[in-house]
Amino acid sequence: MIKNEKYFLPPPRDGSDFKELFKQAAAAGAGRPLGDDGFPAGPWTPELLAEAISQIDSNRIGVDLRTVQLWFQDNDKGISTANIRWLARTFGCDDPVATGEWQVELSTAQSRLSAKRRGSKRGGSSNELEVPDMARIAAATESRVELAADTDAAKPRQRLGLARRSEALFSQGSPLNLPASVFAGIAALGFLSYIIGIHNVKYIRADGIVKQVGFLWAANWIFVFMVFLPLFLAAVSELVIAWKHEERPKLAGSGGPDDSCHAWEHIIDASSYSFWAVFVICVVFAGLAQWIGVCLVPLIKGGGNYAIDWGKLAIVHPEVISVPVEIAFTGLAYLYMCLCFYLFFAGLILLYAAVDDLWKIGEASKNRQDVGFQRDLHEARLRVMRRVFRCTVLGVLIATVMKLQSSYLASSGTNIVTWLVSDLSSVLYQHADVGNRFSYRLPTHYSSLLVAISTCVVFLYGAVRLGAGSQLRVPLWKMSAIVALLVANYLLIDAFPGFSILLAVGVLLAMYGLIDPGLGRASELGNDQRVS
Repeated sequence: MIKNEKYFLPPPRDGSDFKELFKQAAAAGAGRPLGDDGFPAGPWTPELLAEAISQIDSNRIGVDLRTVQLWFQDNDKGISTANIRWLARTFGCDDPVATGEWQVELSTAQSRLSAKRRGSKRGGSSNELEVPDMARIAAATESRVELAADTDAAKPRQRLGLARRSEALFSQGSPLNLPASVFAGIAALGFLSYIIGIHNVKYIRADGIVKQVGFLWAANWIFVFMVFLPLFLAAVSELVIAWKHEERPKLAGSGGPDDSCHAWEHIIDASSYSFWAVFVICVVFAGLAQWIGVCLVPLIKGGGNYAIDWGKLAIVHPEVISVPVEIAFTGLAYLYMCLCFYLFFAGLILLYAAVDDLWKIGEASKNRQDVGFQRDLHEARLRVMRRVFRCTVLGVLIATVMKLQSSYLASSGTNIVTWLVSDLSSVLYQHADVGNRFSYRLPTHYSSLLVAISTCVVFLYGAVRLGAGSQLRVPLWKMSAIVALLVANYLLIDAFPGFSILLAVGVLLAMYGLIDPGLGRASELGNDQRVS
């Protein structure tokens, strides 16, 4: 029979279990498109069937190839309720009536398989109480070894790429591992700076201003890599671990935690290009090219019109540090910096992937009337957005500290603390000397802008995708208001006298948002359950 230009095979209704029924339908090519000659195109293979199920419009999650391979193998594995729906639609040729018939037949066959497996286990345990038959035991052992070999051969051997390895840094082991590694790196650099004598150094600028340019006074290194970036990586790890191992298996319903993890791995593999693009930008341009242009060339040849900082002290204080030692230290520091910023942008990619995955699951289940599922979906949206908000706050704070340090080097302040205090007093006591500054090339302004924009784009995407429901509208407005204020703080740094007042308000709100990302709505989940 032909339905929708596909070969239709009616359900046999012969009492077969799932394995027998599936082998018969797959060998006959039930649901496959007709060939050019009008005959069936041939039997199903695991690859063809997995691709056909994943191409169903309403199936946003798809099905893992390894799950389909288990259907073809002679084992104890059956099929989940969710996948029965998609397999029935495939065998039913997208015909509503035929799909319903196949769904009933597949569900009944799965029940028969479960009953048969339970019976065989009970029978096997009773037989084992009798005198053991060594030949039977040897044959059974050999068959299990062959089955394991066939299963391993059927699995696609994939080498872990950059995307999968990067995701593993966030999702495997303790969430403390990655932040502790970053903290250890900046602590080691701090010790090295103390040993070579550039931890606390001042120099007199051409206009007579004494500037503190020691490594331990560089806010964009100490605060970013010792405080904000470790917190950011810990927050991303918390989100990825919770989504991968808790939230997604509960919402996806694609055959269990293993199938859910496989589907998540496919999502990460699909983002491989993004991970590689970020890696090249961070290592080649933000790391190597910036180090050559900002540190190496000025140290060797001089010039460049860059502000003097700890990375160029050998130019003005050769008695403190020599050029070769400065080149070695800055090279090590910039290598550490570019790898850390790769982890930062990799974390943003994972945030985007989790938000997009949750949105697709919600879209695929839009017509599902299960009240409990809808409540779980709303709770997952709120929890994910709170974690994304916390990461966004930390990302904007990183960009703010980077721009603060860059602006301080061009200002008339003797160190960054007195510069901010002087800006505050300029409003209270109307000092007129705060605006004195040198005109330098400030590449950190550009890199901090990239950090701020990238972070806000991920938050905006999450707010648009997950904030469509009325239940999330109020907390999202509060989150958005805080993010907008922090972005305004970033943009207005050193733009007018008294900017530090606005900066202090933003930092206080950021701390409140980090401590309580729900922004005072701890009962939000309980209240929304009544709405469902």
